[in-house]
Amino acid sequence: MRSMTDERRAKIEKVLKQRQKDLTLVLDNIHDPHNVSAIYRSCDAFGVDSVHLYYTGQAFPKLSEKSSASARKWIETERHSQKETLLASLKAQGMQILATNCTPNAKPMGEYDMTKPTAIIMGTEHSGVSEELFPVVDGEIYIPMFGMIQSFNVSVAAALLLGEASRQRQEIGMYDTKTFSDELYAERLAEWLER
Repeated sequence: MRSMTDERRAKIEKVLKQRQKDLTLVLDNIHDPHNVSAIYRSCDAFGVDSVHLYYTGQAFPKLSEKSSASARKWIETERHSQKETLLASLKAQGMQILATNCTPNAKPMGEYDMTKPTAIIMGTEHSGVSEELFPVVDGEIYIPMFGMIQSFNVSVAAALLLGEASRQRQEIGMYDTKTFSDELYAERLAEWLER
């Protein structure tokens, strides 16, 4: 175990207080573990508390230590192999559920209020978000682009979407207010101090 200096404890407390419990990503059958690891790194950077892994057609990915820089040890992970358990978890937290897509129904990311409890479903670069999830989403979201290429790498797209959510949340001071109950904060702090 790493020795606990006052500086390290202060950093852990600060980071944990800024965690956004009501902002999450759902990784829908993303097969490349390097992309998944890079997404975890972005989640940590933008203060996301947990990630949902939704894998129906393949095994859960083995995550790369190198790409994630151990970010995943600071992010809670919920694994789902059935749509019903995924949706039950998100709805129990009062999340608006957005799915990345490029259809005429999709709106630019800046048009959504991501200061609300928000879950964004990220699909694979080849087939996108699973069709069975669209009937239950609250909206479709895209990142405006102005070049010849029509999509970003999924890990880049995740970072851009989280960056927009972070911008909106910073504007109203959401990173200045703890989103955990005192009890959950104390429990999580004890866990983090052991890592």
